[in-house]
Amino acid sequence: MRIGELAAATGVSVRSLRYYENQGFLNPERSASGQRIYAPDALQRVTLIQRLFDAGLCSKAMTDILPLITDPRPQAAALQARLMQERERLSNDIAKIKRNRESLDHMIGELRQFST
Repeated sequence: MRIGELAAATGVSVRSLRYYENQGFLNPERSASGQRIYAPDALQRVTLIQRLFDAGLCSKAMTDILPLITDPRPQAAALQARLMQERERLSNDIAKIKRNRESLDHMIGELRQFST
């Protein structure tokens, strides 16, 4: 399947697919004319990449995680530990954002006295 077909099948832009290739997440074959040719399993791979991005993982984290997911059985403990590490990072980010929101709420509350 060519890049446009993969983009249409997955709902991911051609630009994103090229980015995934640059990051080493996808490794298409090349035709004699240099066009990318994706194996049928690329659909699942792109879906997995999208799920990881949707879960809040960055490209650097995916570089570590994707090889573990490719064959998770022998590396299940390592994969679980790495995903837990990312979950903890997200929890810390959430806590920080909540503190930021509380600070803004406090400032907004202080300013209300001037707008009434």
